[in-house]
Amino acid sequence: MLLIGNGKLFTRDEERPYLPDGAVVIDGDTVQEVGSLADMKAKYPAAEFVDARGQIILPGLINAHTHIYSGLARGLAITGNHPTNFLEVLEGTWWNIDRHLTLDGTRACAYATVLDCIRDGVTTIFDHHASFREIPGSLFAIQDVCREVGIRASLCYEVSERDGMEKCSEAIRENADFARWCREQDDGMIRAMFGGHALFTLSDRTFEKMVAANDGMTGFHIHVAEGMNDVYDSLRKYGCRPVNRLLYNGILGEKTLLGHCIHLSPAELDILRETGTMVVNNPESNMGNAVGCSPVLQMMQKGILVGMGTDAYTHDMLESLKVFLLIQRHNACLPNVGWCEAMEMLFQNNAKIAARFFQKPLGVLKPGAAADVIVMDYKPFTPFSEENLDGHMLFGMMGRNCRTTVINGKVVYRDREFVNLDEEAVNAWTMEQSKKLWGELNHRAY
Repeated sequence: MLLIGNGKLFTRDEERPYLPDGAVVIDGDTVQEVGSLADMKAKYPAAEFVDARGQIILPGLINAHTHIYSGLARGLAITGNHPTNFLEVLEGTWWNIDRHLTLDGTRACAYATVLDCIRDGVTTIFDHHASFREIPGSLFAIQDVCREVGIRASLCYEVSERDGMEKCSEAIRENADFARWCREQDDGMIRAMFGGHALFTLSDRTFEKMVAANDGMTGFHIHVAEGMNDVYDSLRKYGCRPVNRLLYNGILGEKTLLGHCIHLSPAELDILRETGTMVVNNPESNMGNAVGCSPVLQMMQKGILVGMGTDAYTHDMLESLKVFLLIQRHNACLPNVGWCEAMEMLFQNNAKIAARFFQKPLGVLKPGAAADVIVMDYKPFTPFSEENLDGHMLFGMMGRNCRTTVINGKVVYRDREFVNLDEEAVNAWTMEQSKKLWGELNHRAY
């Protein structure tokens, strides 16, 4: 049994949102009870104590869309790659990288991503993977790393026709094999979705194969209308807009998650609402790729469930929170919009998205919830309480404030040190894999 206390406890539970000197009691992988530190210590005297040192105790954060395969790209420059539009970014950078990823490269990407997530207080990720050099076994390699390090994850493979139909078929099989395996395991830490890249790299025949291979096992995780490529391709080849194509091909539904959704019409938003389809926004990535601003405010007004991701541009969800507010206000030319939506997306909607896949409640600290807890170091120099926590998180805190991370009832990161993991050895091995990847991309040694 674990007792995390001696801090300001913000539970994100409406019934008991704040305890100024609170504690969380964990039994196995589940929150047993929350209460005052004195009461919990008296009731559970034998519990192992994790001292929050007067800092902030929160539920673990959730990233609803990331890309593990970009894990070795930090600092990378590819000779001759000077993209001037979104398609050139994909072809010159991301597709180029994933075409060179071996299974070991995929594992190295997973280590780099997962360790950074945990350092930033992220305890659950929804990943969308691609490694077209070696597809079979790639999702299993990622889940091995996720289990070893201890993060909770939903995984899928990015089906695409961009490298030919043989690779496309391998990607479909990888998704289906992994989804069946997850269904058999049913352990609460690893879940599967059925991935697809973007509509302009997928024909209706491939959608038909994906639906057949999935056979209702899980939902789909697909990029939609991130750039205008999807819109033009759907209109020219199929006589309809992207969301209509997804509807006609049986892709939409309450367990399907659409990434980006920038260039959608009002009618397409209505379809998403009526089908209960989820959307995930990635503000920094959208700005970095210069593809536009997603109409999130309009989506939420219509009642669409919109969550927040990073697209791997960062692993810091509080960074994304800040940027979301800025881009929405800039796009609307209004300095008073987006606040409520930002907080709802990260702290409520991401938990609702996770609830459609994981058994125990995430993103909240209450009896019966998953035991995912973070401790954040933060010493405010202005008044701080339950009434203005969100303001302090938005303008004062970052992921680097995370001191301790507990996932599934296990302390995986304590006082900024990984527990039961040789970080230096992992980093050294990951460095070797990145040098191999960079060397192949640039035809020289690193």
